[in-house]
Amino acid sequence: MLRFLRIRNLAVIEAVEVEFAPGFNVLTGETGAGKSIVVEAVGLLLGARASADLVRTGEAQAAIEAIFEHAGDDIVVRREITGQGRSRSFINGALATAAALRDLAARLVELHGQHEHQALLDPLTHLPVVDEYAELGDLVARVGGTWTVVRALREQLERSRMDEREKAARLDLIAFQLGEIEKAAPKPGEDEGLAATRQVLASAERILRLCEESYATLYESDGAVLSGLGGVWKRVAELAAIDPEFAPYVAARDGIKGQLEDLAFFLRSYADGVDASPARLQEVEDRLALLERLKRKYGPTLDDVIARGRALAHERELLTGGGERTEDLQRKLAETSDRYLTAARELSRRRREAAGRFARAVEALVAELAMPRTRFEVRFNAAELGPEEWGERGVDRAEFYVSPNPGEQLRPLARIVSGGELSRVMLALKTLTAGDTRGKTLVFDEVDAGIGGRVAEVVGSRLRALGDRFQVLCITHLPQIAAHGATHFRIDKNVRGGRTITSVERLTESGRVEELARMIGGAVVTDQVRATARDLLGAGAQGQAAFAQNARAGHAESERRRAKGESERRKPRRA
Repeated sequence: MLRFLRIRNLAVIEAVEVEFAPGFNVLTGETGAGKSIVVEAVGLLLGARASADLVRTGEAQAAIEAIFEHAGDDIVVRREITGQGRSRSFINGALATAAALRDLAARLVELHGQHEHQALLDPLTHLPVVDEYAELGDLVARVGGTWTVVRALREQLERSRMDEREKAARLDLIAFQLGEIEKAAPKPGEDEGLAATRQVLASAERILRLCEESYATLYESDGAVLSGLGGVWKRVAELAAIDPEFAPYVAARDGIKGQLEDLAFFLRSYADGVDASPARLQEVEDRLALLERLKRKYGPTLDDVIARGRALAHERELLTGGGERTEDLQRKLAETSDRYLTAARELSRRRREAAGRFARAVEALVAELAMPRTRFEVRFNAAELGPEEWGERGVDRAEFYVSPNPGEQLRPLARIVSGGELSRVMLALKTLTAGDTRGKTLVFDEVDAGIGGRVAEVVGSRLRALGDRFQVLCITHLPQIAAHGATHFRIDKNVRGGRTITSVERLTESGRVEELARMIGGAVVTDQVRATARDLLGAGAQGQAAFAQNARAGHAESERRRAKGESERRKPRRA
């Protein structure tokens, strides 16, 4: 769960701090106020690509910090982006790579914006959805692992068939490329660390001056702060003897003194550790230039360069390592292919068994989202894929077919749905596949695309119900959805001193009425519009109670059907 978010100097946001609540959080505001930037900030925290354009005009860097609660522990994540487009990331105070952030993201947050809606139109994304619904992760992993071995054996067999001239040419190329990488010996995250070091070294003289001046002011100069504080504390102690209201300040004396002394000693030790020599800066610049050349040739990231080095070393070993005979490789490949097919066929059978239940569940959910006559179907390839089409997900292809209107033929999802229908299908799929991992944060941006009226109210109910299992953050322009929020934030944009300032406010009950009235009535908010907003809030609360009751009943029925299907699947087959 995302508990706290702080944003500094990101796009139009100068400084924002938000404490999110469990359940369904809605964020509203005028178009252009910065709502989507809040979502973008979460994405940056979790490894999205950063650019200099994101830094607020006139500022040296942007910073995003968050506290996530996961499995009973707090995880503090911070990302800094400089005006030159470089970035540094930290997890619990330790420097982290973008890859580490992305790994963390999978456990903490799922972002769903317009591009996720569009991804749903790609049939390649449909099979993983069915697998997730049917809880086939272990079997998918087994098939994928076996496929990796099959592919490696195929490549090894192909190389074993090279003639000597081809093999020698390939070894020469491997020796050159691997030699470049091994000579440089790059380390994960080294380029990010060196970029940060270069920034310090380039400002070494200024850093030394600031440290020395600050240390002198605290400790060494005439009238140093720490020396002068002795007299201040003596007088405060006398005041405390007269009036006990000064006693807490006397009690805090040692802590304040200790903090200032720690600061003074840190300033001195930091300055002593700064190497201001041009030689050290040139050494860092040269190393960075070398790493950049490697990234251009074998990247684009340093992790890619390191992975390329491992792959080249493995290939060299295959070509020179005493090589197995072609006959032995063929035997191994045949055995592994048999294991792959056995697992892939079992996966295919389980998928096809689950597909009918999945389709009925989707139909039931979209019916609740005001698409009552929708028909949904998962269509698989008729014949098993041949060896040349095998892959890490087995021997199946699948595509979702939908008919949202009575009398219409089932057609591929990409050809049939409007924007509003797609939003509701996506929400239904997310509800089905989100699992039961409580504490995760689901972020929805533009989930209300193409909908309104009664449909929006039903979508709001579904999102709030989803908030019973997860923390949900939703940016919306629709009052019908906002009325269902358990917690409501308004994002405002104002101009102060010729600069645009974005703020985020958690709304009280009266504040929610005013915000919903603005969303309903626009610039002119009358008492009648406010009354409508109050009715909307009340209807949202009542509707949610009824929706929750129906959802519990539907969930119990769904679990009963799933348990029955699982029991049927486990029954021994007749010979």
